[in-house]
Amino acid sequence: MDQISGKRSNRVLHALYFVIVTMTSVGYGDLVPKSDTTKLLACAFVFTGMAIIALFISKAADYLVEKQEVLFFKAMHMNMKGGEAKMLRAMETYRIKYKFYTVALLLVMIIVTGNLFLWKVEKPSLVDSFYCVCATMTTLGYVDKCFSSKLGPIFAIFWVIMSTILLAQFFQYVAELAENARQMGAQQEDNNHGP
Repeated sequence: MDQISGKRSNRVLHALYFVIVTMTSVGYGDLVPKSDTTKLLACAFVFTGMAIIALFISKAADYLVEKQEVLFFKAMHMNMKGGEAKMLRAMETYRIKYKFYTVALLLVMIIVTGNLFLWKVEKPSLVDSFYCVCATMTTLGYVDKCFSSKLGPIFAIFWVIMSTILLAQFFQYVAELAENARQMGAQQEDNNHGP
C-alpha cells in the first residue's frame, strides 16, 4: 500500500479494493500505483487478473445461472405432462433462451443493487449513481465517480466482480441467441427446399 497513491483509510481493505478494480480493468483512478515497479506489477496483474476471472469466477457464475435456470424452467412448466424426461428435453431445446432470461434477470437485480447502494451510501444523484454503475460494469472506469465511503470498497469488492461477469455473460447469450436463430432459420429454409 505504500506504493499506491490516493485516499485510503484501511490499508488491507483498500489494497484488496485496488486489486479487484485493477484485475477487472475498471481502474477508477482513486488509487493508483506511484512507483515504476508498482506500475509494472499493475500491468501484469490486470492481465493475470482478467484471466483468473475468465477461468474461475465465470465458471462459478455459470454454475449459479444454471441452477437458477432449472428453477426458472420448473416454475414456468410445473404442469407439463410427461414427467421429468419431457421437461429435460424441453429444457435442452430452450437452454440458451432460459440462460439469457436468467442472466438478464440477475443483471437487472445487480444494476438495481448497485444503484441503490451508491445512491444511499455514497450519496450521488440517481443519474450519477446509474452513471457509476454503467461505467463500472462496462469497465469504462472514469475517475469522477467511484466507491469512496467506508462501506464502498467492501461493497465494490463483490459487486464489481459480479456485475462485470454478468454483463459479459449477458452479451454472450445475446450472441448465442442470434446464432441459434440464424441456424434455425437456415435449417427451416433447407427443410422447405428439400429434395
